[in-house]
Amino acid sequence: MLSYLHGFHAGNHADVLKHGVLTLLFEALMTKPKPLVYVESHAGAGVYDLDGEQAGKTGESADGIARLWPRRDEFPELSGYFEAISDLNPNGGLARYPGSPWIARHALRADDRLILMELHKAEVATLRAQLNADPRIHIHYRDGFEGLAALLPPKPPRGLVLIDPPYEVKTDYAQVASCLEVAHARWPTGVYAIWYPRLAVQRDQAELLLKRLSRIAPRLLVAELVVRPQSDEFGMYGSGLALVNPPWQFEERLGQWLPRLASLLAIDGFGMESKGRGPTGWRLEWRAGGAKGP
Repeated sequence: MLSYLHGFHAGNHADVLKHGVLTLLFEALMTKPKPLVYVESHAGAGVYDLDGEQAGKTGESADGIARLWPRRDEFPELSGYFEAISDLNPNGGLARYPGSPWIARHALRADDRLILMELHKAEVATLRAQLNADPRIHIHYRDGFEGLAALLPPKPPRGLVLIDPPYEVKTDYAQVASCLEVAHARWPTGVYAIWYPRLAVQRDQAELLLKRLSRIAPRLLVAELVVRPQSDEFGMYGSGLALVNPPWQFEERLGQWLPRLASLLAIDGFGMESKGRGPTGWRLEWRAGGAKGP
């Protein structure tokens, strides 16, 4: 299925979590001078118009980046993320929002590389129009699940993979786990970030996915943000990132701001006085391995 367009969801609470964590992963990896590669399985359009028809139809950014943006001085840990947004809005305001390819482009250095995959024809055309002029970036019009197996390990053999399908169909969950199993076998030293949604009761397969991932990855750190109670009345009530081989002390870096972000983005005060998991608004835990790792 290729009906999903991220423009309808750009800048929502899931984007804030995903892009905040992604920025910190880049910063941690770039503490070493060696070049790195960023690989993304489902890149989307790259840049989104928050005043446009798609974003305006859902208004999801109102409970995401639009809440955080006026209070960004309270989150110095995410300064790199905010700089990427400012780069798209040179006249101030919040009219355009960067997808993860743009955030990677903004963060990475001159000798780093980006490999982006997208199968939606209109999205890949927009992605190329936005980013193809950058010689560091290689855009592939292909299935990201298939492409990862073909393109790994990358050169240089150091970097980060983001696996973030839309989960339009239930089989996406199984494909994510299978994709990671193949990718990790080909490139066991790579850092992987797997994004997943938390959905209404009858549709939520996040725990099953995490169980499968924990059997594949020797080190698996999970970061989740929940903004409202789980209910069949709503669709996505939260989201998470499963991090394979996260950088040293990355759990501590996330713990510095994730609880505050959960309080800020909580809808109708959900989870504001809590810590931890479930009805508490956020989760940060090891599902395999631990902080020290191999």
